Amino acid sequence: MARLLLSFALKEESRAFQRLAVACADLHVLLTGIGKRNAESAIRKALAEQSPILVLTCGFAGGLNPELAVGTVVFSVDENLASPLNRLPTPPKEGNQVSDVFGQLPSCEGSGVGSVTQVFALQPDRLTSVLVAAGARPAKFHCAERVAASAETKRALRLSTGADAVEMESGIVRAICGQHKIPSATVRVISDDANHDLPLDFNRLMDSDQNLRYGKLTAALLRSPGKIGTLLNFQKQTQAAAEKLAQVLVKVLANVPC
Repeated sequence: MARLLLSFALKEESRAFQRLAVACADLHVLLTGIGKRNAESAIRKALAEQSPILVLTCGFAGGLNPELAVGTVVFSVDENLASPLNRLPTPPKEGNQVSDVFGQLPSCEGSGVGSVTQVFALQPDRLTSVLVAAGARPAKFHCAERVAASAETKRALRLSTGADAVEMESGIVRAICGQHKIPSATVRVISDDANHDLPLDFNRLMDSDQNLRYGKLTAALLRSPGKIGTLLNFQKQTQAAAEKLAQVLVKVLANVPC
């Protein structure tokens, strides 16, 4: 049974990670689909079938804080189980190696009691330090009902929520993990910054279940063929962002024996 569960909304978000990650029997990657409703259904089903020690909800996020550039990996851990995130944890001094954060841990095999996986779950402040050492930075997230497609919308969300980044699944995933007493964290990468519009309003390209309809996408591009180049550039941008996220996740998971 998987002891560590990583959820992503879409395969485009997870593909780079799954390519880089070493095969691990104790790791399960869950694709939830876009939005709260799909994420809730997927995580409830997953937790009915398994009891992971730790859940990470991963993928893309839109930037609300203008200081966050595309490709910045940001995170939030369980506030009730960890030290407050209003200060930046000190990275390890000796060579800045992620493994240095843990110091002397109990020797173990697999990921049962006493393992590094359980240290993550029971001492989330250590997860914070490991994420910082891996290149991520703490942030406040807002879980939205719709895609924040314009810079104007992002500015409004920044003012109304005080959040640094916006996404659509982590809030409900982590709320359900809380109901199950399972520690969780959000680890996301900025795919579009606060100052730029998305190439298309993706809300208009989804059905009522928030599934992207490629027929609507094709029709939108036929109406505005000038958007094709912009969309292709955005695709390259998100692929590069996914690579950045994958690199951070692999560094973190290198400390979790499988």
